[in-house]
Amino acid sequence: MIMKKIISTTLILVCFVFTANLSAQKFSSLDKSPLDAASYPSSYKIVDKLARVTYSRPQLKGRSVSELAPAGTVWRTGANEAVEITFFKDATFGGSAVKAGTYSLFTIPGAKEWTVILNSKLNQWGAYSYDKSADIVRVNGSVSTGKTSVEEFSMTFNDGAAGPELVMGWGTVLVTVPVSASM
Repeated sequence: MIMKKIISTTLILVCFVFTANLSAQKFSSLDKSPLDAASYPSSYKIVDKLARVTYSRPQLKGRSVSELAPAGTVWRTGANEAVEITFFKDATFGGSAVKAGTYSLFTIPGAKEWTVILNSKLNQWGAYSYDKSADIVRVNGSVSTGKTSVEEFSMTFNDGAAGPELVMGWGTVLVTVPVSASM
């Protein structure tokens, strides 16, 4: 009888200790600019991908795109860490040849076109340590106006008239860069 009470008490104490440890864990709250990704082709059924882009999604919250991504200034193209784009095979990006690999993606906003930059330096926070000498290619992304406003900065790959294209959208600004596998 005494042995049962000792075992019972011990089990209760062990459960209490583990429960206390579990409830004491600290987890970060949700990011204000959550991480997202887009790939081409976007179907989960297709394993042979051309490219994937990983980025964070800032929100306008009553501000303008030109306020958050000023014209003529290198922008991180999202929030938090610099965008990273991975080409799983050699590709053509905006008309320029790019070897398979992972690159940081930056932009320089403009009224009629944005300069879209692939840079070899990875794991950068924002554009604070952007180094122009590490640029792999600089291409022009065409700018158009969307019919509806997009609150959260978004990136996707579409099947355009001339083939795949990377599309960036924020507010009513749409920036498009053609992407294709190298032949």
